[in-house]
Amino acid sequence: MLPLPTGEFQAYLFDCDGTIVDSMPLHYTAWRQTLDEWSCPFPEEVFYAWAGRPTADIVAELNEQHGLDMPVEAVVADREARFQRLLPQATGIPGVLHHIDDAHGRIPFAVVSGSTRDAVTASLDALGILDRFDVLVCAGDYTRAKPDPEPFLRAAELLGVPPGACLVFEDADLGIEAATAAGMAAVRVPQPRQG
Repeated sequence: MLPLPTGEFQAYLFDCDGTIVDSMPLHYTAWRQTLDEWSCPFPEEVFYAWAGRPTADIVAELNEQHGLDMPVEAVVADREARFQRLLPQATGIPGVLHHIDDAHGRIPFAVVSGSTRDAVTASLDALGILDRFDVLVCAGDYTRAKPDPEPFLRAAELLGVPPGACLVFEDADLGIEAATAAGMAAVRVPQPRQG
């Protein structure tokens, strides 16, 4: 059971990958398959350190770091397609799914993700819980990505809930930083790979 901070929260905001869906290993496999075609290194520890960054930002950063000229949109599309093919293997994070089941219908939920809307929708659909979320804030719905608070503030605004009344569920450091900067309480979701 995932313990929550005390407080009367009016909304739950969830990261998607690694928080609701144990999809990070699938994302990494999709990245490796895609980047191997460009002979682009992307060590697993860097992948996890960059968790929460939009896919296009990662490709641009890898281009800069390794002196490559990968076409950002094409690489993002290829990676997305590979991820979609792997998605049927995805499972949910039990502690988080418990809170979704427990609070559904009592308070509104939003997903706040650095992934594309297609990837988030497909992930939630794979678990059969897409209909539980009132709002999806995905890559392209905000200007500044996590650790900037903008994505979480946007979700609170769309739900009509003050930021201080939101509880954020996050697995990544960038997401925890963003939630804190937004003035929101946060609960860290341990990665299954971390035991």
